[in-house]
Amino acid sequence: MARQGTIVFFDLETTGLDTKSCHIVQLGASCEHHTIFNRYILPCIPIEYGATEVNGLTVSYDQLFLHGEPFEQVVSGFVDTLPLSKKLYPQLKRFNQPYLVRYFLGERYNAHNAVEDAKLLEELFYNRWNPDNDVISGCTDRHNKKNVGFMT
Repeated sequence: MARQGTIVFFDLETTGLDTKSCHIVQLGASCEHHTIFNRYILPCIPIEYGATEVNGLTVSYDQLFLHGEPFEQVVSGFVDTLPLSKKLYPQLKRFNQPYLVRYFLGERYNAHNAVEDAKLLEELFYNRWNPDNDVISGCTDRHNKKNVGFMT
């Protein structure tokens, strides 16, 4: 049977087994000829002993380790650009992404395409806004807000 389209295979490693309370610590995906996506994420909660036994991940002093070896590139938090844009530019009339892209970059684009949205948010963040960590800290999900929103 011939396959149509691309199939993406993905897997998550988490801090535990309870899907209502565990956090994601690794997102891995593979598709077409082994194109790989892999990101480790510093969790906001402790990793359960049973999860460490399975995936080898531990956290110590806000650093993620795999079998005792530290990672150099770990996602340390996430920035919500909606409250960030409101905090940076309260004088604006609107804060939806198409408006922000048009206002700051002078472009129109295919909104509601996740890849395009993410690329333009990155461009707004780094090339137009470039906020400091104090401004960012109120718009993240990390409990340790000194180094949030960046891959370190």
